[in-house]
Amino acid sequence: MFEMFFPDHYVASTYVIDFEKLYKNGYRGIIFDIDNTLVPHGDPSDERAEALFLRLKALGFQTCLLSNNGEERVKLFNQKVQTNYIYDAHKPSRKNYREAMKRMGTSRETTVFVGDQLFTDVWGARRTGIHNFLVKPIHPREEIQIVLKRYLEKIVLYFYKKKQRKLK
Repeated sequence: MFEMFFPDHYVASTYVIDFEKLYKNGYRGIIFDIDNTLVPHGDPSDERAEALFLRLKALGFQTCLLSNNGEERVKLFNQKVQTNYIYDAHKPSRKNYREAMKRMGTSRETTVFVGDQLFTDVWGARRTGIHNFLVKPIHPREEIQIVLKRYLEKIVLYFYKKKQRKLK
């Protein structure tokens, strides 16, 4: 029942993902959510995020930010990262996941999505056919509508973890 929301991978942080392995396995583009995926909600890019994007570029990855936030927020984060971005993305709509792949020159088979929310980020990536990672939120500070979704996410993640235990 909840499987349509299950991530392909659930990890502690964006910063623990083995991007070298992903590149070796043929992935060439990474779409990122921003808030609570790369930095705490509303923050500009930090040294860790900036170092990650430099590392990804050095590996040969194309990247794109995909955010439901307005342009001002996304531009703030992107000032030092300097990558493709799409704001007001209407996730989980598939339209802008496809647009991100178009901008990066990648396909569903060569693109990965990384985000912190099941009902927008992961579900949109799954609907589009993109391999995805759900990361634990960086910081508890969030907008009220997201706080409410987190309660529902806990239910879905309970069943996801239960299924993962059975597979082991």
